[in-house]
This record gives sequence, structure tokens and C-alpha cells, in this order.
Amino acid sequence: MSTDIFDRLKVGDIVHLNDPDWIKVMDVCTRTLALQPALNASTSVEETRTKLSEIIGTDVDPSTAVFVPFYTNFGCFIILGKNVFINHACTFLDMGGITLQDDVLIGPKVNLITENHPLDPANRRALICKPILIKKNAWIGAGATILPGVTVGENSVVAAGAVVSKDVPDNVVVGGVPAKFIKSLV
Repeated sequence: MSTDIFDRLKVGDIVHLNDPDWIKVMDVCTRTLALQPALNASTSVEETRTKLSEIIGTDVDPSTAVFVPFYTNFGCFIILGKNVFINHACTFLDMGGITLQDDVLIGPKVNLITENHPLDPANRRALICKPILIKKNAWIGAGATILPGVTVGENSVVAAGAVVSKDVPDNVVVGGVPAKFIKSLV
């Protein structure tokens, strides 16, 4: 088992906010929050790609477009494929890891949330993170929320306003709160 706090976040260990290594997480968050105003002041998609690349620590592919404002508290665990589109006012809480494969569409005001807290009140000031994977050619509709640990299947559609707490298979449409199967696309 790794003792690195970033590894522990990514594998879903409970990480307490009083952990001696929590300062490392806060350093990343502080850096990201300092870079975010410049990102959100971008006046072109090209400038947004450059600023977001600085936050996530890897180059955003030229075929990918992100419209600002865009919000993240961490940024370092975001992986974006090619030909991805992220519309206005999205929030990515990525301490558990967020991966968007090629050709993914993200509607406005979508929330991808990899972070959660234990239900036990005595441990609530801790984090439990689980990754989110949005597979190739999926479309997440406006205002949808994807919760920790969810995989959205290839070619699938999450309807606007849905709250997704369970994996979505390939080639389906889901919607509602909580999200449920609506129809197959094949």
C-alpha cells in the first residue's frame, strides 16, 4: 500500500484533512486557484487550452475546446482526450481522477465530482475519492452531475439534469434523479 497522499486519494482510501501530508494537497489546490482567474479571463479557445494545460500539467490537444468559465479545485488528475468539447460553467472536482476519452461532449453546467465524505459524522471531515471515466463519444447533457466512481459507457448519453450515481453501459440514454435507463441506442 502506498503512503503517498496523492496515490491514496486516487485509490479511494479515506484521507483525513488533518493528515500530516494534507498540506501537499492544499499546495496543489492553492496553485490551481491562483491560476484559475487567468484561465477564466481567456478570450479565445486557444488561450483557454494554454491556461488549462498549465493547470492540468499536460498539453490539451488542439482538437479539444473548453469554454470558460471552467472550475476545478485540483486540476492535476484531469485527463482530456482528443476532440473533446466542454461547454460553459462546468465544475471538475478531480482528486479521484477524471478521464474524458476522445470525442466526449460535456454540456454547460455539468459537474464531475470525484470527491465524497464518509457518512459517519465522526469521520465526515475526511475525503473518499473515486475516479470518473467518460468513455469515447459519450455526451453529458446540460446540468448533469456525475458522482464519484462512475463510468459512462461509449456512445452513451446522460440527459440534462440527471444525477448519475451508478455506471452507465455503452450505447444507452439515462436520465432522471437518480439516473435510470431510458433507451438503448443500438
